[in-house]
Amino acid sequence: MATFALIHGGGGSARDWRLVVPELRRRGHDAVAVDLPVEDESAGLGDYADTVVKAVGDRPGLVVVGHSWGGFVAPLVCDRVRAELLVLVTAMIPAPGERPADWWDNTGWRPSDDGDDVDLFLQDVPPDLAADARAGTRRHSGTADGEPWPLREWPDVPTRFLLCRDDRFFTPAFMREVVRRRLGVTPDEIPGGHCPMLARPAELAERLIGYLG
Repeated sequence: MATFALIHGGGGSARDWRLVVPELRRRGHDAVAVDLPVEDESAGLGDYADTVVKAVGDRPGLVVVGHSWGGFVAPLVCDRVRAELLVLVTAMIPAPGERPADWWDNTGWRPSDDGDDVDLFLQDVPPDLAADARAGTRRHSGTADGEPWPLREWPDVPTRFLLCRDDRFFTPAFMREVVRRRLGVTPDEIPGGHCPMLARPAELAERLIGYLG
């Protein structure tokens, strides 16, 4: 049995994973979705990672999963506790010393003009879930965004990247190049937009479990 530590993106919450958690448990695994302290002006990247570490405790077979902005936190968790696997789901990949606020320019990301946040993030999410996700968006403090990423190198843990082929926010061509340059691997791909945990929870759970093999 594996334990999946599920880390949400910027402005998100543990509720973003509420459909994936039962899918993982139904397949015989444990899952812990964590609320990062994103609204706390005093909390930095280390505090975010410590929140995840405290939530998972001493559960065995840890798989750390980071979505979107959670890519800055997931590797820090792997540096603090023993993890069997790190999975980034259409996530930001930090470089040593890089501030999250600088990632956009450093990677050459360009904003899309495809419309509002539903069009960019939630285009394939059922309308009721999309409305709930929008209503539950949390203010994300700028404190962690302004901190240099503290690791000198990527943690020594097997790492997989799952790219979303219809993502309008981190578009596939852009993300493939970032993954190649920063991780030196070819990403795996799944259909759908930026939030597969809401649009394709069963398929995402199957993908995550498939990495255990």
